[in-house]
Amino acid sequence: MNLDLVSLIVEDYDPAIAFFVDTLGFELVEDSPALTSVGRRPKRWVVVRPPGAATGLLLARADGPEQTAAIGDQAAGRVGFFLRADDFDRDYARLVEAGVRFVSEPRTEPYGRVAVFLDISGNRWDLLG
Repeated sequence: MNLDLVSLIVEDYDPAIAFFVDTLGFELVEDSPALTSVGRRPKRWVVVRPPGAATGLLLARADGPEQTAAIGDQAAGRVGFFLRADDFDRDYARLVEAGVRFVSEPRTEPYGRVAVFLDISGNRWDLLG
């Protein structure tokens, strides 16, 4: 077995796709029409993943007040997502140039270089090197 997808609740599909694909450099793996499991309302099945990665993100548009409240706070204010860079300095500089909002300066920890950034919704990510 492997971990295939992790859901990330977003406000809307297209801005989230633009952030993950155009800004972070992920690949758009799938963008297909679908229906919600409750109420059978239209939605999209949108999957993005870093190039060469096995695990992807399912960008799930919030459906209802409870899901809307979780946008940007999926890990209760903690870092909930971890993006490993093969060249930390290069990728950090590229993301800064692309306008990614970093909330911490790069630092060295026992597990490597790290800087915390926010995604389009405000979720915290570690860029790791």
